[in-house]
Amino acid sequence: MTADPLDLRIGPPTFGSEREMLRAFLDYHRATLAMKCEGLTDDELRQQSMPPSTLSLLGLVRHLAEVERAWFRRVFEDGAAPMLWSDTIDFQAAYDASRSSRAEAFPAWEAEVENSRRIEREAESLDAAGRQPRWEEEVSLRMVMIHVLLEYGRHNGHADFLREGIDGTVGA
Repeated sequence: MTADPLDLRIGPPTFGSEREMLRAFLDYHRATLAMKCEGLTDDELRQQSMPPSTLSLLGLVRHLAEVERAWFRRVFEDGAAPMLWSDTIDFQAAYDASRSSRAEAFPAWEAEVENSRRIEREAESLDAAGRQPRWEEEVSLRMVMIHVLLEYGRHNGHADFLREGIDGTVGA
């Protein structure tokens, strides 16, 4: 549901089950992050916002790969799975994309997204429980999907400003 013919994202439905809606909105936000990075060079993807922040689009992609891993893989499959860019479960480490590239970051993010989708599909219900290793307590798939959706929403807002600063592109 978009007026821009170049926007290839599939808009979330206006009606559906709770699970269908969470899945669709999460996928929409994943597609939004990819769209914000579309057509940019590695140098542009590494371009930082403004001092003292080192935030970049590539840093966001790396961070959201860590978020996907931490909240799906580590909660529902392997609580000891290492993070991608930190030995100490430091989510800030992924933001340092100064020596990163699209070829490094995007395949890692896409692999984590696919793993997250598989975990969600295979779960019997949104009440499926996993163990959040940092909190040492159980959490539901519902809570995880909402948390990750909120992460994407917040960071896609950052991506809007970053992209506008790179080449003036604005919008959804």
